[in-house]
Amino acid sequence: MFKFNKFYFALAVLLFNAEVLIADFMHDAFIRPYGGDFLVVILIYCAFKAFIKSDLWLTVIGVLVFSYVVETTQYYHLINRLGWENSSLARNILGTTFRWADMLAYTLGMLLVVVIEIWLSRVKAFRGEAKNGY
Repeated sequence: MFKFNKFYFALAVLLFNAEVLIADFMHDAFIRPYGGDFLVVILIYCAFKAFIKSDLWLTVIGVLVFSYVVETTQYYHLINRLGWENSSLARNILGTTFRWADMLAYTLGMLLVVVIEIWLSRVKAFRGEAKNGY
């Protein structure tokens, strides 16, 4: 179950750096609000897969449920109820504003993961068959 995967770890580090750059330098109306949400679920997926060998669908559903729960806490203003509204760290991690568009961005991010993972598994299977002379 626990197995370090350099590929997913490298992707997670790359995506984390992209998220930091988006947070620090992007102040537009599209990349910052939607691109960051699209990438963050992919980052969470890769970070999880970097350390835990798990089923594609179970991991995708788990990441989506987690992201939907975090977004739902924004709807109920949990950060204010916990008294963390003045914490920039809490605001950056948990967010402050519920948006249905964020839910769509999370879903599209995980859809991209599924498409890429299925494509990669087919490429690996094809290469395995080709090596065996089929």
